[in-house]
Amino acid sequence: MDRSSHVRSRRSAPLAALAAVAALILAGCSSGSGGKKAEEGGDGAAAGKAGTPAMTVALVTHQAPGDTFWDIVHKGAQAAADKDNIKLVYSADPNAGTQANLVQNAIDQKVDGIAITLAKPDAMKAVAGKAEAAGIPVVGLNSGLSDWKNLGLMSFFGQDESVAGEAFGKKLNEVGAKNTICVIQEQGNVGLTQRCDGLKKTFRGTTQTLYVNGTDMPSVKSTITAKLKQDGAVDYVVALGAPYALTAVQSVADAGSKAKIATFDLNKQLTGAISKGDIQFAVDQQPYLQGYLAVDSLWLYKNNGNYSGGGEQPVLTGPAFVDKSNVDKVAAFAAKGTR
Repeated sequence: MDRSSHVRSRRSAPLAALAAVAALILAGCSSGSGGKKAEEGGDGAAAGKAGTPAMTVALVTHQAPGDTFWDIVHKGAQAAADKDNIKLVYSADPNAGTQANLVQNAIDQKVDGIAITLAKPDAMKAVAGKAEAAGIPVVGLNSGLSDWKNLGLMSFFGQDESVAGEAFGKKLNEVGAKNTICVIQEQGNVGLTQRCDGLKKTFRGTTQTLYVNGTDMPSVKSTITAKLKQDGAVDYVVALGAPYALTAVQSVADAGSKAKIATFDLNKQLTGAISKGDIQFAVDQQPYLQGYLAVDSLWLYKNNGNYSGGGEQPVLTGPAFVDKSNVDKVAAFAAKGTR
């Protein structure tokens, strides 16, 4: 039946029903989640903001001062908060005990949800249990894929660091690396250790672990420089974060080394370094997505009873390789601070 025949067959429908349909269509076109007015950003448009009751969510990470990776996580989390009518309270400390205290502060403030990183899961176990006892849902992100379920968290968003490390080792084989150093900027961080351990599983060459003080960039630079001067056989420096990779570029120059550099994680400056050839490739775990999904999942749980991953499986955001072949596609987003 064509549209005109269908309309003629419905001429007997009550006018009230037709009016109701028209009202629904009009309401849909002017809702906060769509419609021409919202798209054009007209006065009074909700621009996609949820009409659900306001929530407060605490995001507590192990960010170290100066580590720009977490700025991207925070930006993603804030984007979800703005959409979901959430007040986002962000706090961070690389010291596990202090991070646990920050989570306790969130519990004391009776927030509606908490998102945490588990770089040192043993230190977070007790406070995660306290949040659960208080009836506050907790999700994990970035660090702690092996531990989130044991700690009773509802969901997890991030990459499998062991898998990422293994993929990295295979990539090193492909580019012909023979002798690498894996630079860990935070001793005791399980995610960083898993990256280097994963690399060692698949890399056919020799790998040495080099510990540096990630909160002191001059020290990072001098430690890598000294290692390269001491061991001229090193042909690849593997960094575990964008700022440390960029510092390693300076170290290679200072040491007069021919070593190349590859890294985990991205930022705006690093995509430029890949384009120039200063850094060969990076593994992107999409930190913006981690922050966004973690906060959004808490809204979905409160308002629709959803469990991301069914409460059984993590939601993976990486790994994906970025090199000269695809960096231009990523660079535009990195320039905005979202990749």
